[in-house]
Amino acid sequence: MKKLLLTGFEPFLQFPINPTEHIVQKLDRAIIGEYEIRGVLLPVDFEKSPQRLLEAIEKEQPDAILSLGLAGGRNCITPERVAINCKDGEPDNNGVKYEDALIAADGPAAYFSKLPIRSIVNTLRENQLPAQISNTAGTYLCNNVMYTGLHYLATKGLDIPSGFIHVPASHPLAVESKRSIPSWSNEDLVRGICLAIECL
Repeated sequence: MKKLLLTGFEPFLQFPINPTEHIVQKLDRAIIGEYEIRGVLLPVDFEKSPQRLLEAIEKEQPDAILSLGLAGGRNCITPERVAINCKDGEPDNNGVKYEDALIAADGPAAYFSKLPIRSIVNTLRENQLPAQISNTAGTYLCNNVMYTGLHYLATKGLDIPSGFIHVPASHPLAVESKRSIPSWSNEDLVRGICLAIECL
């Protein structure tokens, strides 16, 4: 059976809950389509998160890589089209902040996702789950992890599905944060990611 590495993040910034943590824990060791899922939680740390991702790739030798992140404020599941070679934005969970820094000094300006993002969006919509392609993963940790994974595969000459999907807030996060943000049930978030994996 093939193996899929599924990553999520711990809580960060003003978000006391990260729904990707729940998704990764829920799907770890599950069988979805032709993949056995191996879930890994990444720290919100500019240095440690890409390192942890690469360690997991080396250990698991996956046949596909799907990384997840929270986009608090978005109202649908959004597969990312592109990752750029830039880290910038708010401080990470250890207070480290970058401005206009390169992720990989020897890397190209950007990588396109190696996931079937159009098929994922269409499948989610057919199952009554709002979805659309996003053309920016930002410059924070999500983009950092997406770029790192794609750069690793490119330098190793590996051609496997790999990319990033942002998910909206969960209901527990919306309640806990006391902010007016769109939210989904954890059950629908998990179902959406299962459908995305089946598209591979």
